[in-house]
Amino acid sequence: FFPANNCCSFYFISLVRGSEGLYMVNGPPHFTESTVFPRESGKNCKVYTFSKDGTLFAWGNGEKVNIISVTNKGLLHSFDLPKAVCLEFSPKNTVLATWQPYTSNWPSWIPTYNFYDVKTWACFCNLSSRKNATWCPSWSEDETLCARNVNNEVHFFENNNFNTIANKLHLQKINDFVLSPGPQPYKVAVYVPGSKGAPSFVRLYQYPNFAGPHAALANKSFFKADKVTMLWNKKATAVLVIASTEVDKTGASYYGEQTLHYIATNGESAVVQLPKNGPIYDVVWNSSSTEFCAVYGFMPAKATIFNLRCDPVFDFGTGPRNAAYYSPHGHILVLAGFGNLRGQMEVWDVKNYKLISKPVASDSTYFAWCPDGEHILTATCAPRLRVNNGYKIWHYTGSILHKYDVPSNAELWQVSWQPFLDGVFPAKTITYQAVPSEVPSEEPKVATAYRPPALRNKPITNSKLHEEEPPQNMKSQSGNDKPLSKTALKNQRKHEAKKAAKQEARSDKSPDLAPTPAPQSTPRNTISQSISGDPEIDKKIKNLKKKLKAIEQLKEQAATGKQLEKNQLEKIQKETALLQELEDLELGI
Repeated sequence: FFPANNCCSFYFISLVRGSEGLYMVNGPPHFTESTVFPRESGKNCKVYTFSKDGTLFAWGNGEKVNIISVTNKGLLHSFDLPKAVCLEFSPKNTVLATWQPYTSNWPSWIPTYNFYDVKTWACFCNLSSRKNATWCPSWSEDETLCARNVNNEVHFFENNNFNTIANKLHLQKINDFVLSPGPQPYKVAVYVPGSKGAPSFVRLYQYPNFAGPHAALANKSFFKADKVTMLWNKKATAVLVIASTEVDKTGASYYGEQTLHYIATNGESAVVQLPKNGPIYDVVWNSSSTEFCAVYGFMPAKATIFNLRCDPVFDFGTGPRNAAYYSPHGHILVLAGFGNLRGQMEVWDVKNYKLISKPVASDSTYFAWCPDGEHILTATCAPRLRVNNGYKIWHYTGSILHKYDVPSNAELWQVSWQPFLDGVFPAKTITYQAVPSEVPSEEPKVATAYRPPALRNKPITNSKLHEEEPPQNMKSQSGNDKPLSKTALKNQRKHEAKKAAKQEARSDKSPDLAPTPAPQSTPRNTISQSISGDPEIDKKIKNLKKKLKAIEQLKEQAATGKQLEKNQLEKIQKETALLQELEDLELGI
C-alpha cells in the first residue's frame, strides 16, 4: 500500500464498521474488499483506530484488542481487553494506549488506562482515568512530550516516562487544554472557566515556562462562556477560540450564543467581528496557517475567509451550510450543509476564488477528505440516521466514483480513510471538468414548498423567505441581472436620504456660506474655528472659551433674579480681562 516510485501506485483503504461487521475496502480506482484484513463479522466491534502514518491498525471486538500491520498483512498481537472502548497510537508508533470505562462495581486493583510498548507489547504503565472526554493522552509529534489533564491540572511527561511527572501547569480549575502541533518549542493553550463574576480566560504558554505572573505568552479573557473549543493552526502561531453558552439570554437563538476569539503567541488577541448575527457553526484553519474560514449566522448562513489580522478576505455570501472543510493541501474548500440540512456542497478553488462544483450528498452525517486531496468520503451513519445508511466516494469535481447502500435491515456505524503522513501526496493542479465515472449521477429530489388547498390552483409567486446573498465576486453581476427587492429598495432610499442630509449639513457649515461675524461684544461671539497650529495656544483658547461660556450662564442666572455667590460674582468681574486675553491670542494666530 505504499508506492515504489510514485503516488499513482497507492491503494487507499476505507474502513467500514457496522452491523455487517468490520472490513476494509480498497480505494480509488478499484473499490474492492481488501485482503489486508479479513472481514470481522458480527456486531461486537466497538472501536478501531489507525496509527498516524496508516501502517498499523487496531480494533476491539468485544473479546480482544487486535493489532495488525497494514503493510505486511499480518497479525502482530492480541490483548485480552474485552471492555476496551478507546484506542490510540502515539505519533511515532511506539506506544498503544487503551481505555476501559469505569463503573461503580469496577475493582480498584484493575486499571482503566494502560500503556503498551509496541515493540515488545508489554504493558509498562497503568493509570486511572474515569472520564471518557479527557482520557486520551496528548503527544507532541516527536513524542518527546506527553500531556494529560488530571484533577484540573495539566501533567507533562517526557520521553514516554509516565512514572515521573516532568512538569505541572496549575491554575484555578483548568477545564481543558490543547497541545500545539509541530516541532519544538512546544506550546499549550489552557482554558479556565469564570466563576463568581470573574471572566473566563484562555492563556498560551511555552513549555516549560509556567512560573511567574508574566510567563504566559498571551491571555484572552471573556464572559459568556460555558465551554470553549480551541483550535491551533498548523504552524502553532495562533489559536482560535469558540466560546459558547448553553442558553442565549436574549432569546435570539435556541442553540445558545457563540463568540469567536483570536489569540496569537506574540501576545496579540482580538474578537473576530462577524458581519451576521447568529450561531457559529464551524471554524477551520487552512493548512497554510495564514487564514481561516468561519460559517456563521442565522440560516441561510454566511461563510467568510479571514486573515491573521481578522480582516475578511473573501465572502462566500449566504447559503444552506453549517460546515467547512479544507483539503489537506489547503487549495480547495468545501462548504456543506449536513445534519438537518439537505447535504448541498460547494467546492471552491480558494486561490482563485472560483466555484468548481456543487454536488449534493443527501442525508449525509459524515464528511472526510482523502489524504491525496482529490477524493471525498461522505456517509449516512447510525444512530444519527437509521435509514438509508451507506457511503459514497466522490471526486471533488462532483463525480460519484463509488457508492454502497447498506441493506434495509442493517446499519452503518462508522467509516473513515486510512491516514498518511503530510507530504506523501503532492498537490495537483485543480481541474474544473468533471472526471468520468461509471456510477450514474443522482438528480437531487427537489422538495416543493407546502401550499394550502386554497392556493394550489393559483399561479406561484416568486416570494422568498430569505434574501440570499451571492459570493463577493458575483455581486456586481447579479445586481445587473436581478432587480432589487422592495426591502432592498427601501433601505437604499433611506441610505441615499441620509447621505444627502449629511452633505447638506456640511455645506451649511462651510466658510463660504457662513454669515459675517458680528463684533465681539458678548462671549458667544468669541467662539471661532481658528486653529493656531500650536497645541499649547489652542489649549489656552479652548480653556478661555470654556470660562467665558460659564460666565455667560452666570449672567443669565442673575438676570432671572437668582442670588449669586461671592466667588461667582468675582468670575463675572473677570469677563473683560478674559475677553482681552482671548483677543490677543486669536490675533497672534
